[in-house]
Amino acid sequence: MVNVPELFGSMVFNEKVMRERLPKEVFDSLQKSIKTNVSISAEVAGIVAEKMKEWAIEKGATHFTHWFQPMTGITAEKHDSFIKPADASSIIMDFSGKSLIKGEPDASSFPNGGLRSIFEARGYTAWDPTSYAFVKDTVLYIPTAFISYSGQVLDKKTPLLRSMECINNATKRILKLFGKNPDRVIPSVGAEQEYFLIPAELYKKRMDLIVAGRTLFGAKPPKGQELEDHYFGNVKPRVLKFMEELDVELWKLGIFSKTRHNEVAPAQHELTPVFSMVNIATDHNQLMMSVMQKVAERHGLVCLLHEKPFEGVNGSGKHNNWSLTTSDGENLLEPGKDLKNNLQFMLFLTAAIKAVDEHQDLLRISIATAGNDHRLGAHEAPPAIISMHLGDELTDYLETISSGKEYNNRTSGKLSTGVEFVPKILEDTSDRNRTSPFAFTGNKFEFRSLGSSLNIACPNIMINSAVADVLNEFADKLEGEQNFEQAVKNLIKEEYLNHKRIVFNGNNYSSEWVVEANKRGLLNLASTPEALSYFDRKKNVELFERLKIYTNEEIKARKDILLENYCNIISIEALTMCEIVQKQILPAGIEFSSFLANNVKLVKDVGGEFDSQKVLLESVTKLISDIFEEKDKLAKVQRKIKNNEDILKSAEFCLNNVLVEMKKLREYCDKLEELMPKNLWPFPTYSDILLYV
Repeated sequence: MVNVPELFGSMVFNEKVMRERLPKEVFDSLQKSIKTNVSISAEVAGIVAEKMKEWAIEKGATHFTHWFQPMTGITAEKHDSFIKPADASSIIMDFSGKSLIKGEPDASSFPNGGLRSIFEARGYTAWDPTSYAFVKDTVLYIPTAFISYSGQVLDKKTPLLRSMECINNATKRILKLFGKNPDRVIPSVGAEQEYFLIPAELYKKRMDLIVAGRTLFGAKPPKGQELEDHYFGNVKPRVLKFMEELDVELWKLGIFSKTRHNEVAPAQHELTPVFSMVNIATDHNQLMMSVMQKVAERHGLVCLLHEKPFEGVNGSGKHNNWSLTTSDGENLLEPGKDLKNNLQFMLFLTAAIKAVDEHQDLLRISIATAGNDHRLGAHEAPPAIISMHLGDELTDYLETISSGKEYNNRTSGKLSTGVEFVPKILEDTSDRNRTSPFAFTGNKFEFRSLGSSLNIACPNIMINSAVADVLNEFADKLEGEQNFEQAVKNLIKEEYLNHKRIVFNGNNYSSEWVVEANKRGLLNLASTPEALSYFDRKKNVELFERLKIYTNEEIKARKDILLENYCNIISIEALTMCEIVQKQILPAGIEFSSFLANNVKLVKDVGGEFDSQKVLLESVTKLISDIFEEKDKLAKVQRKIKNNEDILKSAEFCLNNVLVEMKKLREYCDKLEELMPKNLWPFPTYSDILLYV
């Protein structure tokens, strides 16, 4: 039996451990630095490092690493042992304050978008004391930011921390007008994580899954998700054992793993954590994905985090639940029971509406990847069009006051099942909208468009920055107002009328919404190249420079990094398809056609009927010819990907040419799979992979 309270956070150098191990004055100084954004002194860092080392060694650590999040989208680490020579034949275990505060990875070997030349190698990692260090696999992990020698941002954490400061300062300006002065305002996030689990022995037989993370070929199985019997269904014993061990490993690391269940597609599942401060939530989500994959290995499974590993069934996403909470514990997105008189909430809600409308492009950019393009708008995820769901109650309120009428609060009734002994439940004043990209769900916004493999830092940088900028604008207008209450009401009315086009409570999956969104003037950036072309537009550069999140050069570098990543992914997938076709599919098809030809000859020789075999032979040989021809076409367009000096044009070429040829080649191969006997098809089918027991 697992003692969860005792287990939770046992491998984390958290506040409880620090309180026990650090001298009181050092602990108080460290907490003050964290809470008031004051630099930590070298003396304090030295004592913290010594106590952290002692604790980590007790937990089995022999090495330490500065754990950071470069623009690769995954985490990076370099392990250094604690050993230090004492003399020619002995060592001591050493870890200094300097080693805790600063590391020096190679800054030119990570994606930098031209910010660093290959010979400009030096970069720095800097300790993030707000995110606790932890021990995993005999290594002390220290969460850090990553910058170049000249101070340019090379990671995802640094701009996230900057955006947190921006929204903290802007929100405190607004709260001060309401007579409140919290120490800090914290953007909090709970990131729901979807994933697939498949048998490792089948995974190892699929080159496309190994190289690309998704199946590049695969005919539709006879049973997929049509019966809707997998969602919230009984968890298979093999999967349940994985989930049980995963929870234990995550709890040790202080990750609030809360909810687990089967998702819509066969072999698909979801894990949901409790909310935490956004930079910690980001660290935890990155760590969660890594632990998922390692635990899966121990159960003979592989955890797939690609957004669309299987054609024709639901892909995997990540729902980013975002809210604002003060250090006093007040959720600023909690409407309360008296909506009519909760001007503070309505002002923050209006700020979010304006921010999302004015920065639709940035929210779309933040979730733009080659993998996510396969999923968005496919009746399994919100479309590429960014809109907001507010629900009936909030929409009614805003519509009423914007028309100059008096609003009366809605009252919640009770719902009954019609069975007397089953308790009645309190009715919510609004429904949820699972088709909306950005939905208000009671006391938070759920950004539903993220892909499952995405680092959540970028979406939250965009949300924090957009909302902070609007809050600063609101504060500029409201500070000094004599009739503050009336000024707030006027501002809410004015801004809602200006930005109500972004609010849509209907079915975002419908074709009618695409037409309606176009009429409203909303952006429909259907592909990653199209979305990223907006990144360095004037208004976005001005926003980030105004808030000191990114410089103009850093924005352009990020745009180029993301476009290059898109091109590289498409190129790798195209090359993988060509290799699988050449080395596996064509040989299998030729073997089957030879078998059919011999069968036709044998039947003909004995005077039997061979029309059916002949028709099948003709179909197979025609497909083999089509596959061979299309494979050559794909190989030719793949070689042209990097012919353009402009990386955006290369990405557009991938979208409009390479992906088109890939789709054609897949169609031919999937048709061949449908005709082939199972024993001759060279790798596991969808039925093998998705319907395993």
